[in-house]
Amino acid sequence: MSRVRTKLCGIMTVEDALAAVEAGADAIGMILHAQARRRIEPELAREIVQALPPYVTPVGVFVNALPARVLEIAQLVRLTTVQFHGNETIEDIRSVDPLKVIKAVRTDPHTVRDVLLELKETSCKNLCGILLETAVPGSTGGTGVANDFDLIELLRTEGAFEGLPPVIVSGGLTPQNVGKVVRRIRPYGVDVSSGIETEFGKKSPEKMRDFVKQAMSGCHG
Repeated sequence: MSRVRTKLCGIMTVEDALAAVEAGADAIGMILHAQARRRIEPELAREIVQALPPYVTPVGVFVNALPARVLEIAQLVRLTTVQFHGNETIEDIRSVDPLKVIKAVRTDPHTVRDVLLELKETSCKNLCGILLETAVPGSTGGTGVANDFDLIELLRTEGAFEGLPPVIVSGGLTPQNVGKVVRRIRPYGVDVSSGIETEFGKKSPEKMRDFVKQAMSGCHG
């Protein structure tokens, strides 16, 4: 398979963002949802974006935010890509064009196929990625809980991802399991937050480097 992309999310400081870059991350995620535990202010997010080198993509994560508010914050922070992690509709995604949108989809066995089919059948030119997140009742953000990788593998073999934007896998990933998940699922990318922390909100440079290394090793297994 081609090289897997890595997004290191929940970045809360410029220092951690630069460590993620040094680790080889393709993208860094910043939480801009007011009720999230790892939320940062837009002004800090802008400082982080300004510190990034070319070819590392900053992604702002939102949950059920009004499209006008997303556009306002994206302009302030200087984002071109955002992640919708709530119950946003196709119309919400279209409403923030020209921003590129990664849409989180819960891997609930009762609903995930219908959601993926709706996204597949709806023309939405600024939808650039599908993030498969663990289905945890009541959750509106990343959970740190292991995803249903059996179901995701089944969806892939069923062809559920064909015709969709690139698929990114998240949910309980760590340096210890990401290589196996990449070999099994063969996603476009992987997304991690708590699995690379030493304590809440503080990223480990060593864990970030190991995560990226092990994700890449999965491409050749």
